[in-house]
Amino acid sequence: MLPILVGIGLLSGCTEASPELEIRASAAVVDPEMCAEHGVLEAVCTKCNPRLAAVFQAKGDWCEEHQFPESFCPICRPEREGRPVAADVSVDGSPADGTKIRFKTRETAALTGIETVEVVEESWTGGTDAVVRLDWDATRVALVSARSSGVVVAIHADVGTLVKPGGGLAKVRSADVGGDRSRVTAARRGLEVAEAEVQRKRTLLEAGVTSEREVLAAEQAAASAQAVLGGLEAELGLVGAGSGDSYTVVSPIGGVVTRRHASTGQAVDPSAPLFQVVDASRMWAELDVAEADLARVAIEQEVTVSLDALPDRVFPGTIAYIAPFVDPSTRTATARVELENPDGLLRAHMYGNARILTDAAEAAITVPSEAVQRAGDAHLVFIRVAEDEFVARRVRVLARTGDRVRVAGGVGVGDNVVTTGSFLLKTETLKDSIGAGCCAGE
Repeated sequence: MLPILVGIGLLSGCTEASPELEIRASAAVVDPEMCAEHGVLEAVCTKCNPRLAAVFQAKGDWCEEHQFPESFCPICRPEREGRPVAADVSVDGSPADGTKIRFKTRETAALTGIETVEVVEESWTGGTDAVVRLDWDATRVALVSARSSGVVVAIHADVGTLVKPGGGLAKVRSADVGGDRSRVTAARRGLEVAEAEVQRKRTLLEAGVTSEREVLAAEQAAASAQAVLGGLEAELGLVGAGSGDSYTVVSPIGGVVTRRHASTGQAVDPSAPLFQVVDASRMWAELDVAEADLARVAIEQEVTVSLDALPDRVFPGTIAYIAPFVDPSTRTATARVELENPDGLLRAHMYGNARILTDAAEAAITVPSEAVQRAGDAHLVFIRVAEDEFVARRVRVLARTGDRVRVAGGVGVGDNVVTTGSFLLKTETLKDSIGAGCCAGE
């Protein structure tokens, strides 16, 4: 793909007609924290970073009354919530690799206060690092459906309800179940009659009034009645407890209800799940292991997991599974670690870092954490190629340790990556962020 040159407002003007980036839906930028004092994003707060005011003024994006950029002034444009508005510029919502940002003048570039550091290669010892995300143990997730077609007449559990094995979730009325229960009642009565007939035939046989053949025929009829009743009871047992034409949908496991698709009065059938119940006492940690690290990773290898949301805790475990394939887009393979969760601190979709313990040291390319920006489904870093020009590079985040991030692809040792000001550059690659202009392929 040819690199794309972006010239927007504060960037070098473009007088020739040139195609704009294809941008489909806008979405608020949510990466940085808000400035609690002024109600705008910290990275573009002109009150906390006065040097940025001249940049926005040079673009004509300025509210003189409130001294904020007009495009997201928290007073004039409260619907923006103090956030520049970004939009997808590619299929995965991230600027294309190689997108360039050039400021109108070097003086304008200096006003932004952008700072850079050099990309270095560090020696990582004591283990191989991988990004980790938590998910439920799939063997402890139950999707509970209606056992027979009918209508929901009562809801016994909602999202967040703790249930025991066999605990009721909903009550359903079903004509089919009512018919089955009637047939069971009839079958029980038939069995009673057949057993009584066997007893009568045996009494007659002892008195010499009947033959043994008739006794055997009565016993066979009783056995058939027993089989019919057993089949009907087994079928009704799958439905669950209840009486008449009603039955209760129950949970097969103990856990917490995480989804409810049933509502009172809803017609249901066995094809669609009504509830999801999860036993979160054990979780799966899914590790994205880089292709180059796979030779040093094995089943039963010890792992320590650190989570962004629980920085003071370390969770030990061992690798239970390694995927037999590498994702072609990320060049990583998934490894799984089972983590006990008795106190419920671990939650699905938490992110963090895992260290797979080894004795080998390895070289890794690292950058400061503030240099990495997320845009859509991709991670970006910005490399300074001239005093007033920068280029966006897509990278894969392989691991995080403290304020350092291990990355692959897009950057090399010696590149100057932007730290302070990287968020500003990201928004400048997205239409309607801090202004919009024209784009031309180089």
